Amino acid sequence: MPSLRQIRLATGLVLFVYVALHFANHALGNISVEAMDEGLLLQKAIWQSPPGAAILYASLFTHMSLGFWALYARRHFRWTRLEATQLVLGLTIPFLLADHFVGTRVALSQFGLEKSYEQEFLKFWVNAPVFGMLQAILLLIVWIHGCLGVHFWLRLKPFYPSVKELLLAIAVLLPALALLGYYQGGERTLLAVQDPAWRARNMSPEHVGTPAQNAVLLDDRTRILVFLGAALALTFLARGVRHLRERHSGSIRLTYPDRTIRAPRGFSVLEASLINNIPHAHVCGGRGRCSTCRIRVLSDMSALPTPSASEQAVLERVHASPGVRLACQLRPTSDIAFVPMLSPHATTVDAYGSGAAYSGVERYVVIMFVDMRGSSRLAEGRLPFDTVFVINQFLNAVSGAVLSAGGEPNQILGDGLLALFGMGARPEAGCRQAIVACAAIAARVETLNSALAYALLEPIRFGIGIHAGITIAGNIGYERHAQFTVIGDAVNVAARLEEMTKAFGCEVVMSEEVYERAGFGPDDLPAHDVDPRGREARMKARSVARAADLAALLDAQTPAAS
Repeated sequence: MPSLRQIRLATGLVLFVYVALHFANHALGNISVEAMDEGLLLQKAIWQSPPGAAILYASLFTHMSLGFWALYARRHFRWTRLEATQLVLGLTIPFLLADHFVGTRVALSQFGLEKSYEQEFLKFWVNAPVFGMLQAILLLIVWIHGCLGVHFWLRLKPFYPSVKELLLAIAVLLPALALLGYYQGGERTLLAVQDPAWRARNMSPEHVGTPAQNAVLLDDRTRILVFLGAALALTFLARGVRHLRERHSGSIRLTYPDRTIRAPRGFSVLEASLINNIPHAHVCGGRGRCSTCRIRVLSDMSALPTPSASEQAVLERVHASPGVRLACQLRPTSDIAFVPMLSPHATTVDAYGSGAAYSGVERYVVIMFVDMRGSSRLAEGRLPFDTVFVINQFLNAVSGAVLSAGGEPNQILGDGLLALFGMGARPEAGCRQAIVACAAIAARVETLNSALAYALLEPIRFGIGIHAGITIAGNIGYERHAQFTVIGDAVNVAARLEEMTKAFGCEVVMSEEVYERAGFGPDDLPAHDVDPRGREARMKARSVARAADLAALLDAQTPAAS
């Protein structure tokens, strides 16, 4: 069964398509009013057909009702500017739309008054210019409300950043053309109304209605406005009644890592946070879509309401472990202790990367440490700018080599780099990627040395350490400075292997784990029994005097690997 959010999205998209086609038809006014009437035939074929009319009216009534429900359900008014704009504009639309709805749809269904653009322009530009201005304002309000809804829907999609500029251009161009067409059609009507034949054709009662019919339509409009006003008043009244009921039903205690608060029973965890001015991530505005508000419950889980279908779907999407809930959906009925899992400053980037790997998971990774040799001597006798320039050129060369081999530069460590391989591949493939990267680093550094020969007293040298194993991967850091990385014994070993390149006088030292998974033979590279600092057991490692030699060695291993 679809959730309220899914119903609101579906009905909103139907209305947005209707408005977009309506705008496109208005834009034909830049050609002629006759072109607008011809385009109107297509609109009628779609929206006045029995299926089209049923879908349109059901979507309009449902979406409007859900707007009132959203106003009732919200426990606080701490919206972002965009959220507040969307809600306020959405609530004004029914009131502004009432006159146009009665003058077209109700007039057609009650009295068979099928109006063309000529009669509408006559009303809005000749008989009642104030309503014409309100109609133009309505066009903008409806469009902005719809565009905000589409933005809130798409901003969590990974492809959205690549298309949002195109969508923005369309969102600006289409209403501009529609309003210009509306203006052009009105100006043509002001000229045409001087023609007696035009007036006789377009001002007859069969088109504009008799005085009695218009009086009935005016009463209908008044009843609709009264109904909408009553619905809005009842919504606020229901909020007040609920507030009184919640005050008498008692409160519960919510324990954060650094504080404890009380909130009325029935509040969601997110609502309790925001009402008490406690920062809490909620990129999607508390709609249960982004998962950035998720918390890890520390108290008894059995006392909590079970997740709804929509909450469960989001939790499964991010591979949430037991004990994780969405703060915007969880409405505890008893005391609860929890820890927010993301920084209060989480963004849509965190929503894109909201899988288990970002909240902490064990993962087999190939780790490479690359260090620039002699960077302290490089700084002697040089301007700071020159030193930074050379180091940046080195890091660019190394990062480019890592990326070309299929790896991911992860952290810049002074004049060195931590890179990860095999994040989306089998361990064997990740190990070979790291070996390919070593040869690519050697080639790129050699090119860099040639390019900077005029400025270097001696060529840039480097050391590389490679190890692979199980690590803990996740976003690690403080609030806005959190970054995806890996920690664990395998990372420590890779760093120590890089340090050993100095003792061995070589450019690369790799663990036996990497050596074997990369597909090398038993005696392809010199073996060493090493004791990495910070590790209890000794281990076997392989050294490579020149990283560039790995290219030929890989070529020799390719037939065997294949």
